[in-house]
Amino acid sequence: MENKEKQPLVQVKNLCKYFKVGRHADLKAVDNVSFDIYKGETVSLVGESGCGKSTTGRCLIRLYEPTSGEVIFDGKDVTKLTKEEQKKFCHRVQMIFQNPYASLNPRMTVREIVGEALRQHGMPAKEVEKKVQDLLETVGLNKDHMSRFAHEFSGGQRQRIGIARALSVDPEFIICDEPISALDVSIQAQVINMLKELQETRGLTYLFIAHDLSVVKYISDRVVVMYLGTIVEEAETEELYGNPSHPYTQALLSAIPEADPDKAKSNRRIAIKGEIPSPINPKNCCRFAERCQYATERCYQEMPQLREIAPGHRVACHLTEK
Repeated sequence: MENKEKQPLVQVKNLCKYFKVGRHADLKAVDNVSFDIYKGETVSLVGESGCGKSTTGRCLIRLYEPTSGEVIFDGKDVTKLTKEEQKKFCHRVQMIFQNPYASLNPRMTVREIVGEALRQHGMPAKEVEKKVQDLLETVGLNKDHMSRFAHEFSGGQRQRIGIARALSVDPEFIICDEPISALDVSIQAQVINMLKELQETRGLTYLFIAHDLSVVKYISDRVVVMYLGTIVEEAETEELYGNPSHPYTQALLSAIPEADPDKAKSNRRIAIKGEIPSPINPKNCCRFAERCQYATERCYQEMPQLREIAPGHRVACHLTEK
């Protein structure tokens, strides 16, 4: 997607989120992360569990207050909004949560869950009723579901309710925090196709957080790869999958299952040895060095910077420097 001449809808600049775990210890969940998201595109944030991708998403929507850095949405830093501006921001930015079993209030009916934000923003009761019905039909449910509780639905149906809730205030930007990871494979495809259709019909912009790289390839315009709180590679989807340049990205892509048995035999899986280092007070060097088969002495002494090796393709690795 060519958006480079336009102003990004979302700009993340040097974002850090640290959690205090002791008097002199910080867990650096997100450490100096920067990337842009352009209107109408899907940017996927990928990496192993614990790499900081969900924390990044929560900082963007202000469920977590960043330790430092900026999150700029449509030209305004969301960490410095007034109360009135914050209300408008909530209209324009929403989140779909990972676990459809935990993210819906078990004491509320579907009517109350989906209509809650509308009531908070002052919509009359009759209009809320009609809007909720329309939203449920949009996500493949119907008005008969409005009086039911969350426990009466399957996982896929619950996630559809969560999507309807996110759509209720007609947002422009939606953070999808692993929205299909808790669902069966057949249901995953339905939800992904629905998200793509909604994007086309409503002009939505997505930050799609996931670890399933086969799904990411299908839905994304660009991919940002995170490891231990930092970005190690970023590129347009076709470029990243065709020319992965960071050893960590190469290992992740080699683990994608291949449906063709002949191709599966010829594919070489790159094993990542060792355990993920602790994110508590990490060393100021390449975070992947201890697990990288190509690591040199410099990798243990100096933090690599994100550098552009091709148009729109950034990599943080000393080995890519000419």
